[in-house]
Amino acid sequence: MSFTVTPLSPAIGARIDGLDISRKLPPATAKALYAAWLEHVVLHFPGQDLDANQQKDFARNFGRLAERARDARTRPEGADYDSNVMLVSNVRDEKGQPIGSLPDGEMWFHHDTSYVPEPQKGTFLYGIDIPSTGGNTLFASMYAAYENVPAALRRRLAGRRVLHVYDYTLTQRLDPDGDLSGVKHQWQPLFVHNPESGRVALYANRLMAARIEGLDRADSDAVLEELFAIAEDRSIVYEHVWTPGDLVMWDNRCSTHARTDFPASERRLLRRCTIEGAKLEAAAEAA
Repeated sequence: MSFTVTPLSPAIGARIDGLDISRKLPPATAKALYAAWLEHVVLHFPGQDLDANQQKDFARNFGRLAERARDARTRPEGADYDSNVMLVSNVRDEKGQPIGSLPDGEMWFHHDTSYVPEPQKGTFLYGIDIPSTGGNTLFASMYAAYENVPAALRRRLAGRRVLHVYDYTLTQRLDPDGDLSGVKHQWQPLFVHNPESGRVALYANRLMAARIEGLDRADSDAVLEELFAIAEDRSIVYEHVWTPGDLVMWDNRCSTHARTDFPASERRLLRRCTIEGAKLEAAAEAA
């Protein structure tokens, strides 16, 4: 199977045309797609017709399917597919309960599952019901963000870790000096090396990064704000406007993503699965 690769922005993302990913991919095609993914970080496959099993089968070309990070007993869903699939939706059931997670409004930039020891490597999101406006997904290149961190700051932060904390809010950071015993949290390298691409990425995001190791609270907060500004600069961001049938996949090691607001009165339904990752590798140096 042949396909074409068209970059979506100077910093991140590419559109893939010519493939029906509901079908089993030949090994050579899967290998070529994997290479395109490593290069472009975000891949967009328009015009796909996928059920949940076909979506999972496609994701398996890139790794082992991951289990849902959130305990089933605490999920808001009135309906669920299985332990590998999450609905991202504001749709409510007949009792008024959300059928999916992350239902309404804006969501700040974040890495998926950065708050666990082995964050998920990749995410695969499929558009089903899309509002008439908004609900777009912004993708930022953390490779470019790392390169844009001033050299003096990179040297100062070399080898440091950052605390990631998350309690399933969409636009609120937790107090790192508070009681975190009941909240998922994990120290991660601030600069990570992707062993598959050989590149270094910034690993901090506005929603979950709460404290830089070795800095006092005021200094940490100031440095994080500087890093967030660099990481969210529009020059390194691609904004995806969803169409039903879009499948978008991204590498969580070297990108962050966010969601724009959308009308609460309109349906939004997307289906997500992920693949397992590994412990993040700290960059050897910050040149």
